[in-house]
Amino acid sequence: MPGETDSDVGWLRSAMGRYEGPLLRYAGRILGDVERARDVVQETFLRLLKSDRRRSEDHLAEWLFTVCRNRALDVCRKERRMRPLSEFAEQSTPSGEESPPAVAEQHEAVGQVARAMRALPANQQEVLRLKFQNGFSYKQIAGITGLSVSNVGFLIHTGIQRLRKRFRATGLIAQPEGDAR
Repeated sequence: MPGETDSDVGWLRSAMGRYEGPLLRYAGRILGDVERARDVVQETFLRLLKSDRRRSEDHLAEWLFTVCRNRALDVCRKERRMRPLSEFAEQSTPSGEESPPAVAEQHEAVGQVARAMRALPANQQEVLRLKFQNGFSYKQIAGITGLSVSNVGFLIHTGIQRLRKRFRATGLIAQPEGDAR
């Protein structure tokens, strides 16, 4: 683009290196489709390139996730449907050098977590993923989603409580000592 400097290109490459993967996962969860997620993330970085660097540099992650979320939601509204990722894709994790039984046990646990997450309302799923997959603060999540900080806190707290209850019921986590629930 005209007016681009080597500094701008380096800054964009650095941003892509750091945020492309997390943005792809985030958009993929919203859209339920990796290819559409790639398109959304590409558009996000194109908008970053066209934006005034000084306006987004101090809060780059929040800016990128906000733009990515808004674009992904636009795509969903346009298509009027959301498809979840296949259970296989959610359960696929690198096994390293673990034994087959350990890998099978890990896949089962991942599947249980994925099913428990899908049982939560969409807004709880979103804030939990932003918090625990991407490491955003409540304030940053509020900026990305347009919710209040207290609402983000409530959704995270409620989501964790629901997950904990379900995991205890399925035996994924143990009951606390002295708790007969």
